[in-house]
Amino acid sequence: MGSAIALEFEKPIAELEKQIDELKRVAGDRDIAMEAEIAPLFARLDELRAEIYRNLTPHQRVQVARHPRRPFTADYLRLCFTDFIELHGDRLYREDAAIIGGWARLDGETVMVMGHQRGRDTKESLKRNFGMPHPEGYRKALRLMKLAEKFHVPVITFIDTQGAWAGIGAEERGQSEAIARNLLEMSRLEVPIVATVIGEGGSGGALALGVADRVLMFENSVYSVISPEGCAAILWKDGKSPEMRAKAAESLRITARDLLDLKVIDDIIAEPLGGAHADTEATARNLHDALVRHLDDLRRLKPDKLVRRRREKFLKMGTILE
Repeated sequence: MGSAIALEFEKPIAELEKQIDELKRVAGDRDIAMEAEIAPLFARLDELRAEIYRNLTPHQRVQVARHPRRPFTADYLRLCFTDFIELHGDRLYREDAAIIGGWARLDGETVMVMGHQRGRDTKESLKRNFGMPHPEGYRKALRLMKLAEKFHVPVITFIDTQGAWAGIGAEERGQSEAIARNLLEMSRLEVPIVATVIGEGGSGGALALGVADRVLMFENSVYSVISPEGCAAILWKDGKSPEMRAKAAESLRITARDLLDLKVIDDIIAEPLGGAHADTEATARNLHDALVRHLDDLRRLKPDKLVRRRREKFLKMGTILE
């Protein structure tokens, strides 16, 4: 019935689903009509799911954002776009499977789309490096953005990473330079850019695809300079206890509602009750409609105005005290 993987706060939902499944099994085995007994349980299940998901804490939203069944970039490429043609390599070092991208059509209009890609199982996670790109992944993304600019095509990015890969090889090949280069080039790209945080947006590894005219977030996604575990480990020397992680998640203000209030993002995309993984197709329809709406607005702007407004948007963020 429900998710095969229940998060800690979803245990009451999972237990009720188990009761319903058991009643349905008994009814089937004994050929007994039990619709009248089961109907109130379904009603209670909907109420319980709504009650839990409408009152999620920031730490619980982090867990939903990391749910192993949550849709990835590849899922949205399949459900929101047509005619996707994947492009590979940064033309400097190698292909990085932690970022996928290429040409696609959104409602018949050509776009360049790219995003972080995680893996569902161990084999794919290793191939995708757990969604944490090397420098060549960001250089590939930039190559595709510049290609889109050449042909006057909008850029769509999907953000879903714990952060950029911090291994020795990545540092040797210029991880920080690759991220900084993306920030610079995206700030002056003369085509519309729409970025969406679809899961976990972590640190500079997320921001390297996030300098956009419109930054969107799913309601159960998170976007932060550091993970709650990392924050708790630095501030309180305890990144393992649930209490400290929850405290860090609250303090970081990493939820979509917080970030909309802070004007870091521009719009929140609704998720079905139970999270994006509860109804992937409904989630994809919400994403599709949001992308179409924002791109229609941005297409009306001339390139120079587009770039000026994008830069002003990011320069306004934060407070400077002297």
